[in-house]
Formats: sequence, C-alpha cells, structure tokens
Amino acid sequence: MSLSNNIARMILEMLEQDGYTEIQRNELAQTVGCVPSQINYVISSRFTPEQGYIVESRRGGGGYIRISRVHTDRKLTLMHVINSIGDAVSEQTCRAHIMNLTYSNILDEQTAKMLLAATSDVCFRTLPQPMRDPVRASVFKQLLLSIHQQ
Repeated sequence: MSLSNNIARMILEMLEQDGYTEIQRNELAQTVGCVPSQINYVISSRFTPEQGYIVESRRGGGGYIRISRVHTDRKLTLMHVINSIGDAVSEQTCRAHIMNLTYSNILDEQTAKMLLAATSDVCFRTLPQPMRDPVRASVFKQLLLSIHQQ
C-alpha cells in the first residue's frame, strides 16, 4: 500500500470515531515517517468538499488541521451536487461525486454502478473531445435529478 493510502486510511480511522479529527501535521508526519508536505497533499487531494469533507486549519505553535465529514439529508446533498456540477464535468469528477454519495449511503451500490457506466468516457467516445464534458454534465445532472425525485 502506498504512503498516501496509509495516511488517508489513518485519517479515515480517526474520523470514524467522532465524525471529525484534529491533526497535528508534524506529529502525524513523524508517526508515518514522511515529510509534512505529504500530509498536506493527502488532505488536499482526498479530503475535499466534493468528497464530503470540511477542512479547517489553524497555524502557529498550537496549530492543527481539523477534518470533518459533512452530514446532510439525501435531497439536500443531491441538490448540492447537481448545483456544483456546472456546464462541464470530467469522468474523474463524476466518479468522485458518485463514490462520495455511495459512501454517504445516498446512493445504493447498483445505482452507483449505473451512474458510473452512464458517465464513463466509453459512453461519449463518438463525440468530439470538446463536447464530452458538457454532454456528460447534462446527463449526470438529469440522472441525479431523477434520483432526487424518487
């Protein structure tokens, strides 16, 4: 398992206890055996608002990084995702949204698999490259709207 995966796993384990955790970046880096910037990288790439996390930091001697999981109701979360998509969306961003919705128990596994298939690059391969992300955004929004209305 990679160092980034180990750091992410450790943070997720800390989050499971109370739904939030406060991390001393330097202490965690020493525990894991890496540089503090590696901790920053993991937090900025794996604990984003799109993935359902709020990250706050306080600098200084007693500084910390607080990570908390966002908990909202199903319809509100779906509308937030729909509104955050914009006019174009990549396959990778769709995947992140779908995985977060699944992790939050807003989507069941079968629905998540169908959404992943419907937003994959394979579905849009006949379109010219510049049109793929805008069409994907439209399709993804409509699919989420249909789930929202259930």
